[in-house]
Amino acid sequence: MSKSSPAGPAAKYRRIVLKLSGEVLRGRSSDPIDADVLARICGDVQAVHALGVQVGIIIGGGNIFRGLAGSQRGVDRTTGDYMGMLATVINSLALMDCLEKLGVTTRVQSAIPMERIAEPFILRRAVRHLDKGRVVIFAAGTGNPYFSTDTAAALRASELHADIILKATKVDGVYNKDPKKYPDAVRYDELTFSDALRQRLSVMDATAFSLCMENNVPILVFDLNAPGSIRRAVLGEKVGTLVKN
Repeated sequence: MSKSSPAGPAAKYRRIVLKLSGEVLRGRSSDPIDADVLARICGDVQAVHALGVQVGIIIGGGNIFRGLAGSQRGVDRTTGDYMGMLATVINSLALMDCLEKLGVTTRVQSAIPMERIAEPFILRRAVRHLDKGRVVIFAAGTGNPYFSTDTAAALRASELHADIILKATKVDGVYNKDPKKYPDAVRYDELTFSDALRQRLSVMDATAFSLCMENNVPILVFDLNAPGSIRRAVLGEKVGTLVKN
């Protein structure tokens, strides 16, 4: 059940946080941001927004630079994480530009001040944007090194009292083991947080997962590449794996 009143006759959730990995923007292209993939994702967001759903978005920066990978190349972990945060800002601006061209009013709020290109993250302002029907993209993670964009998604969803986190990935849900390595892997339709912990299933990193569990924010893990998957998820159709208390 949604913790808020429904947005309309069709939508199950009133306010969502959509978590995207930066890698999805690359697609099959050698470019960090594939124009066709970007347009498809923004089209899906536009369809959800048209239902009257309030949409917050957090996107990673792995298509440009990943902090952990940087430390393997001799870059200090803290410096690498800040570089990764800047990569999320680039991706956020690309999403904003594409959504605005589709007629969806969008704001980017950055956890690291950069007033020339983004608003600072201010919770009350973010809520006001959402209430006015604007999509809000939260850039630069939490603004702190050693925290992933998964953690940023869990934090923003908790702060905004979002009904759910939609974690769009390259797989169609949570499995009991790696489906790429094991053909007999079983996908779950639903899981509790405690079941996921007990079975050590990879849903989100530990910090993000704990935040969601403590603040009762369900997580839906689903395949972004399935046509219309974001809209189907918002409508409450059987998509991916739902993790909840």
